[in-house]
Amino acid sequence: MTLMDTEHTTWTKQYINGQWVEGSGEKTMENINPYTGEVIATWRSSNKKDIDKAYESAQENSIEWAKSLPSEKEEVLRKVSSLMAERKEEIIQLLITESGSTRIKSEAEFAAAKRIVDEAASFPYRMKGEIIPSNTRGKENRVVREPKGVIGVIGPWNFPLHLCLRSVAPAIALGNGVVIKPASDTPITAGWLIADLFEQAGLPEGVLNVVAGSGSEIGDYFVAHPIPKVISFTGSTEVGQGIGKLAGEHLKETALELGGNNAMVVLEDADIERAAEAAVFGKFLHQGQICMALNRIIVHADIYDKFVDSFVAKTKNVQAGDPADAKTLVGPLIREKEVERLLELVNKAKAEGARLLLGGTSKGSVLSPTVLADVKPEQDIVQQELFGPVAVIMKAQDEQEAVRLANDTPYGLSGSVFTTDLNRGYQVAQRIESGMVHVNDQSVNDEAHVMFGGEKASGIGRFGGDWATEKFTRTRWISIQHQYRDYPGVL
Repeated sequence: MTLMDTEHTTWTKQYINGQWVEGSGEKTMENINPYTGEVIATWRSSNKKDIDKAYESAQENSIEWAKSLPSEKEEVLRKVSSLMAERKEEIIQLLITESGSTRIKSEAEFAAAKRIVDEAASFPYRMKGEIIPSNTRGKENRVVREPKGVIGVIGPWNFPLHLCLRSVAPAIALGNGVVIKPASDTPITAGWLIADLFEQAGLPEGVLNVVAGSGSEIGDYFVAHPIPKVISFTGSTEVGQGIGKLAGEHLKETALELGGNNAMVVLEDADIERAAEAAVFGKFLHQGQICMALNRIIVHADIYDKFVDSFVAKTKNVQAGDPADAKTLVGPLIREKEVERLLELVNKAKAEGARLLLGGTSKGSVLSPTVLADVKPEQDIVQQELFGPVAVIMKAQDEQEAVRLANDTPYGLSGSVFTTDLNRGYQVAQRIESGMVHVNDQSVNDEAHVMFGGEKASGIGRFGGDWATEKFTRTRWISIQHQYRDYPGVL
């Protein structure tokens, strides 16, 4: 089944105020299959006029939506979840076709996205306020929790459905209006598919809107627009810094989940085979195009050679190629130019003394799983986020050096520690400067009810569970004076 074989003919339209309409921009944009290079569809870009209409629609229609009963909000979210289950195979095929996701990754993304929706269905009942004592006689202090209003969501291309729904579902469940600007590489799975699901689920018209266009043309306007109260962005640190700066100029709140240079620390008492197995998955899932993917594997000198041998042996069994093949773990990179970028880094690392143990070849947009050993901390391939299927293995003389190497990066998103001493693993995890660290597991983990977010250059704010409630609602103090006060100096 190809993307255009589906019954949906709206995958080239903007979704504004409950209507599927042509974009008002002059630019025609292409949706390209990363594996085949086929042009899936073309669409007319949105422009500032469309953004105005979308934000105004979200603002106007969110007022009544915020007043709707918790059960009414819950019903919409439950219906979205049910529709996702019914349309699972279609959604999987869309992810494979549009984002180059392997079936393994698409199944994982679908499950994670559905859990986000299921978790969000409980949020309308978690909008809790407080009554706080007062030192003024007869006063009752109420702290009320309310939706913030309109949330602007800028969706990524790597986990387009999940990482967009991670903001959209909680924001809507909590009574907000939403406008999505999906990544131009994945306008369907990061935008129009989500709108279609909520429309079918009975969400009132105009609460959710989607405007798809070039970030270089409409991105700044989308962020700086006076209506949205929060801009939620998942993507690169460089773009996130620009969004944060622009939002700050307009005193606008942000939720920024940005890049990572994540490390797995393998201590000398680790189960080598288990650590190597986890590292292969954490490195090569979705071709390494995950903010949480392992960038650096730091191994204690006492077991370094054995770990490298095991890791290479397991990597040789990784299938690369057609993402539609159920056995494929490594599919295409989002664009062929990413292959060129990564091979330049690999060749430079080799010239600087790293050993190329496997891979380093490509076919079209598929880069074969590549393994480099004996890589030094100062090399470029260590210092930047790779976002590709290149594994970098480094040697540490002891635990202290391993932790130092893990922290030797401006990023701090996710991490991993392998050891048979769980207490030791916890202590090491506490010393790693990262928002998330997993003991005896790889770095790619995401659970809908648990906080998600990074430190340092990896972002600002937290997603998931009650942390999402904090991000997409506000608290206000409303006091009630039950008996009139006497004011000093006033007759």
